[in-house]
Amino acid sequence: KPILLSIGYSACHWCHVMAHESFSDPATAEVMNRLFVNIKVDREERPDLDRIYQTAHHFIAQRGGGWPLTMFLTPAGEPFFGGTYFPKSPRYGLPGLVDLLERVAQTFREKRTEIEAQNAALLEALASSLPRLGAVTGLDAQPLVALREMLGRSFDAQHGGFGAAPKFPHPTDLAFLLRHSDSRAREMALTTLRRMAEGGIYDQLGGGFCRYSVDAEWNIPHFEKMLYDNGPLLALYADAWALTREPLFRVVVEQTAAW
Repeated sequence: KPILLSIGYSACHWCHVMAHESFSDPATAEVMNRLFVNIKVDREERPDLDRIYQTAHHFIAQRGGGWPLTMFLTPAGEPFFGGTYFPKSPRYGLPGLVDLLERVAQTFREKRTEIEAQNAALLEALASSLPRLGAVTGLDAQPLVALREMLGRSFDAQHGGFGAAPKFPHPTDLAFLLRHSDSRAREMALTTLRRMAEGGIYDQLGGGFCRYSVDAEWNIPHFEKMLYDNGPLLALYADAWALTREPLFRVVVEQTAAW
Protein backbone atom coordinates (compact mmCIF):
# COMPACT_ATOMS: atom_id res chain seq x y z
CA LYS A 1 0.00 0.00 0.00
CA PRO A 2 1.10 3.57 -0.54
CA ILE A 3 1.38 5.89 2.48
CA LEU A 4 -0.83 8.89 3.21
CA LEU A 5 1.26 11.26 5.31
CA SER A 6 -0.36 14.23 7.06
CA ILE A 7 1.93 16.73 8.79
CA GLY A 8 0.41 19.37 11.04
CA TYR A 9 0.48 20.87 14.52
CA SER A 10 -1.94 21.59 17.32
CA ALA A 11 -2.44 25.34 16.76
CA CYS A 12 -2.98 25.09 12.97
CA HIS A 13 -6.57 26.00 12.06
CA TRP A 14 -6.80 24.08 8.77
CA CYS A 15 -5.18 21.02 10.35
CA HIS A 16 -8.13 20.86 12.75
CA VAL A 17 -10.62 21.46 9.94
CA MET A 18 -9.23 18.57 7.90
CA ALA A 19 -9.02 16.32 10.95
CA HIS A 20 -12.62 16.94 11.98
CA GLU A 21 -14.31 16.89 8.59
CA SER A 22 -12.29 14.06 7.01
CA PHE A 23 -10.09 12.05 9.37
CA SER A 24 -12.88 11.77 11.98
CA ASP A 25 -15.51 10.88 9.38
CA PRO A 26 -16.10 7.06 9.35
CA ALA A 27 -16.82 6.91 5.60
CA THR A 28 -13.67 8.85 4.72
CA ALA A 29 -11.62 6.85 7.22
CA GLU A 30 -12.81 3.61 5.60
CA VAL A 31 -11.41 4.71 2.24
CA MET A 32 -8.17 5.90 3.83
CA ASN A 33 -7.64 2.62 5.68
CA ARG A 34 -8.59 0.48 2.70
CA LEU A 35 -6.21 2.17 0.28
CA PHE A 36 -3.36 3.58 2.38
CA VAL A 37 -1.15 3.23 5.41
CA ASN A 38 -1.97 6.48 7.26
CA ILE A 39 0.67 8.37 9.24
CA LYS A 40 0.19 11.59 11.21
CA VAL A 41 3.27 13.65 12.13
CA ASP A 42 3.48 16.60 14.52
CA ARG A 43 5.78 19.08 12.81
CA GLU A 44 6.74 20.58 16.19
CA GLU A 45 8.04 17.17 17.31
CA ARG A 46 9.64 16.28 13.97
CA PRO A 47 10.67 19.45 12.13
CA ASP A 48 13.28 17.38 10.29
CA LEU A 49 10.60 15.26 8.58
CA ASP A 50 8.50 18.33 7.91
CA ARG A 51 11.46 20.02 6.20
CA ILE A 52 12.08 17.02 3.94
CA TYR A 53 8.49 16.69 2.76
CA GLN A 54 7.88 20.45 2.48
CA THR A 55 10.88 20.58 0.14
CA ALA A 56 9.58 17.59 -1.80
CA HIS A 57 6.17 19.26 -2.12
CA HIS A 58 7.83 22.36 -3.51
CA PHE A 59 9.60 20.32 -6.20
CA ILE A 60 6.49 18.30 -7.09
CA ALA A 61 3.86 21.06 -6.99
CA GLN A 62 6.13 23.97 -8.00
CA ARG A 63 4.69 26.13 -5.22
CA GLY A 64 5.12 26.61 -1.50
CA GLY A 65 3.63 24.18 0.96
CA GLY A 66 2.14 24.74 4.40
CA TRP A 67 0.04 22.89 6.93
CA PRO A 68 -1.61 20.54 6.91
CA LEU A 69 0.85 19.02 4.47
CA THR A 70 -0.80 16.07 2.70
CA MET A 71 1.71 13.84 0.93
CA PHE A 72 1.31 10.52 -0.85
CA LEU A 73 4.37 8.28 -0.59
CA THR A 74 5.56 4.94 -1.90
CA PRO A 75 5.97 2.21 0.75
CA ALA A 76 9.64 3.25 0.87
CA GLY A 77 8.62 6.78 1.95
CA GLU A 78 9.33 8.47 -1.38
CA PRO A 79 6.77 11.20 -2.22
CA PHE A 80 5.01 11.14 -5.59
CA PHE A 81 2.06 13.53 -5.11
CA GLY A 82 0.92 16.03 -2.53
CA GLY A 83 -0.81 19.20 -1.48
CA THR A 84 -1.88 20.96 1.68
CA TYR A 85 -5.50 21.17 2.83
CA PHE A 86 -8.06 19.12 0.90
CA PRO A 87 -11.76 19.50 1.80
CA LYS A 88 -14.00 16.51 2.34
CA SER A 89 -16.16 17.57 -0.65
CA PRO A 90 -15.02 19.62 -3.67
CA ARG A 91 -14.86 23.35 -2.91
CA TYR A 92 -12.47 26.30 -3.02
CA GLY A 93 -11.40 24.96 -6.42
CA LEU A 94 -9.99 21.85 -4.70
CA PRO A 95 -10.98 18.22 -5.26
CA GLY A 96 -12.81 16.32 -2.55
CA LEU A 97 -10.53 14.13 -0.45
CA VAL A 98 -12.34 10.82 -1.05
CA ASP A 99 -12.25 11.24 -4.82
CA LEU A 100 -8.61 12.27 -4.59
CA LEU A 101 -7.75 9.17 -2.53
CA GLU A 102 -9.33 6.87 -5.11
CA ARG A 103 -7.54 8.56 -8.01
CA VAL A 104 -4.15 8.61 -6.29
CA ALA A 105 -4.43 4.93 -5.36
CA GLN A 106 -5.37 4.07 -8.94
CA THR A 107 -2.43 6.05 -10.30
CA PHE A 108 -0.10 4.27 -7.87
CA ARG A 109 -1.35 0.87 -9.09
CA GLU A 110 -1.29 1.63 -12.80
CA LYS A 111 1.69 3.98 -13.25
CA ARG A 112 4.38 2.62 -10.98
CA THR A 113 7.05 2.93 -13.69
CA GLU A 114 6.36 6.63 -14.18
CA ILE A 115 6.27 7.18 -10.42
CA GLU A 116 9.63 5.47 -9.95
CA ALA A 117 11.14 7.61 -12.71
CA GLN A 118 9.74 10.75 -11.05
CA ASN A 119 11.12 9.62 -7.69
CA ALA A 120 14.59 9.18 -9.14
CA ALA A 121 14.48 12.71 -10.56
CA LEU A 122 13.06 14.07 -7.29
CA LEU A 123 15.78 12.45 -5.18
CA GLU A 124 18.40 13.91 -7.51
CA ALA A 125 16.79 17.37 -7.21
CA LEU A 126 16.65 17.10 -3.42
CA ALA A 127 20.29 16.07 -3.30
CA SER A 128 21.29 19.01 -5.49
CA SER A 129 19.47 21.40 -3.13
CA LEU A 130 21.76 20.48 -0.23
CA PRO A 131 24.73 22.76 0.44
CA ARG A 132 27.92 21.46 -1.07
CA LEU A 133 30.78 21.29 1.39
CA GLY A 134 34.14 22.13 -0.10
CA ALA A 135 37.48 22.95 1.39
CA VAL A 136 37.08 25.82 3.85
CA THR A 137 40.01 28.20 3.68
CA GLY A 138 38.66 30.71 6.19
CA LEU A 139 35.65 32.60 7.40
CA ASP A 140 34.75 36.15 6.45
CA ALA A 141 31.85 38.57 6.86
CA GLN A 142 30.47 38.21 3.34
CA PRO A 143 27.34 36.22 4.35
CA LEU A 144 26.47 38.90 6.91
CA VAL A 145 27.05 41.67 4.36
CA ALA A 146 24.85 39.85 1.85
CA LEU A 147 22.09 39.44 4.46
CA ARG A 148 22.20 43.14 5.34
CA GLU A 149 21.92 44.08 1.65
CA MET A 150 19.06 41.63 1.03
CA LEU A 151 17.05 42.94 3.99
CA GLY A 152 17.68 46.52 2.92
CA ARG A 153 16.34 45.84 -0.57
CA SER A 154 13.11 44.25 0.67
CA PHE A 155 12.43 46.62 3.59
CA ASP A 156 9.04 48.36 3.64
CA ALA A 157 9.95 51.85 4.87
CA GLN A 158 6.30 52.88 5.38
CA HIS A 159 4.89 49.91 7.26
CA GLY A 160 8.02 48.11 8.43
CA GLY A 161 8.78 44.49 7.74
CA PHE A 162 10.10 42.96 4.57
CA GLY A 163 8.39 42.30 1.27
CA ALA A 164 4.65 42.32 0.69
CA ALA A 165 1.72 40.47 2.27
CA PRO A 166 1.61 38.14 4.08
CA LYS A 167 4.17 39.49 6.55
CA PHE A 168 5.92 37.45 9.21
CA PRO A 169 7.84 38.96 12.15
CA HIS A 170 11.14 37.08 11.49
CA PRO A 171 12.63 37.98 14.90
CA THR A 172 16.09 36.62 14.05
CA ASP A 173 16.40 39.04 11.11
CA LEU A 174 15.26 41.91 13.33
CA ALA A 175 17.70 40.92 16.08
CA PHE A 176 20.50 40.89 13.50
CA LEU A 177 19.58 44.41 12.34
CA LEU A 178 19.13 45.73 15.88
CA ARG A 179 22.69 44.69 16.73
CA HIS A 180 24.19 45.97 13.48
CA SER A 181 26.75 48.77 13.55
CA ASP A 182 24.85 50.51 10.73
CA SER A 183 22.34 53.01 12.18
CA ARG A 184 20.07 52.51 9.16
CA ALA A 185 19.91 48.79 9.93
CA ARG A 186 18.92 49.50 13.54
CA GLU A 187 16.21 51.92 12.40
CA MET A 188 14.79 49.27 10.05
CA ALA A 189 14.41 46.94 13.05
CA LEU A 190 12.93 49.62 15.33
CA THR A 191 10.45 50.82 12.69
CA THR A 192 9.26 47.26 12.16
CA LEU A 193 8.89 46.67 15.90
CA ARG A 194 6.88 49.89 16.30
CA ARG A 195 4.52 49.13 13.41
CA MET A 196 3.96 45.58 14.61
CA ALA A 197 3.19 46.76 18.14
CA GLU A 198 0.71 49.32 16.80
CA GLY A 199 -1.03 46.86 14.47
CA GLY A 200 -3.45 43.98 14.65
CA ILE A 201 -0.75 41.32 14.57
CA TYR A 202 -0.24 42.34 18.21
CA ASP A 203 -3.07 41.32 20.54
CA GLN A 204 -4.01 44.76 21.86
CA LEU A 205 -6.25 43.23 24.54
CA GLY A 206 -4.40 40.15 25.69
CA GLY A 207 -0.76 40.72 24.76
CA GLY A 208 1.37 38.56 22.49
CA PHE A 209 1.80 38.40 18.74
CA CYS A 210 -0.07 36.30 16.18
CA ARG A 211 1.98 34.26 13.73
CA TYR A 212 1.73 36.65 10.81
CA SER A 213 -0.24 39.46 9.21
CA VAL A 214 -2.47 38.67 6.25
CA ASP A 215 -1.95 42.19 4.87
CA ALA A 216 1.15 44.36 4.43
CA GLU A 217 0.15 46.85 7.15
CA TRP A 218 0.25 44.40 10.09
CA ASN A 219 -3.50 44.98 10.63
CA ILE A 220 -5.19 41.64 9.88
CA PRO A 221 -3.73 38.80 11.93
CA HIS A 222 -3.70 35.08 11.31
CA PHE A 223 -5.31 34.15 14.61
CA GLU A 224 -2.87 31.88 16.37
CA LYS A 225 -0.28 32.92 18.94
CA MET A 226 2.71 30.61 19.12
CA LEU A 227 5.29 30.31 21.90
CA TYR A 228 8.09 29.87 19.36
CA ASP A 229 7.26 33.32 17.94
CA ASN A 230 6.53 35.13 21.19
CA GLY A 231 9.58 33.88 23.08
CA PRO A 232 12.07 35.48 20.68
CA LEU A 233 9.85 38.56 20.21
CA LEU A 234 9.69 39.09 23.98
CA ALA A 235 13.50 39.13 24.14
CA LEU A 236 13.67 41.35 21.06
CA TYR A 237 11.28 43.96 22.42
CA ALA A 238 13.14 43.94 25.74
CA ASP A 239 16.35 44.69 23.84
CA ALA A 240 14.61 47.44 21.87
CA TRP A 241 13.41 49.01 25.13
CA ALA A 242 16.91 48.78 26.64
CA LEU A 243 18.28 50.53 23.57
CA THR A 244 15.66 53.30 23.23
CA ARG A 245 13.66 53.44 26.51
CA GLU A 246 10.51 53.91 24.38
CA PRO A 247 7.37 53.33 26.50
CA LEU A 248 5.70 51.38 23.67
CA PHE A 249 8.34 48.67 23.82
CA ARG A 250 8.02 48.37 27.60
CA VAL A 251 4.23 47.93 27.34
CA VAL A 252 4.65 45.18 24.75
CA VAL A 253 7.18 43.37 26.94
CA GLU A 254 5.02 43.51 30.06
CA GLN A 255 1.79 42.50 28.30
CA THR A 256 3.41 39.69 26.30
CA ALA A 257 5.18 38.32 29.38
CA ALA A 258 1.87 38.42 31.28
CA TRP A 259 0.13 36.56 28.44
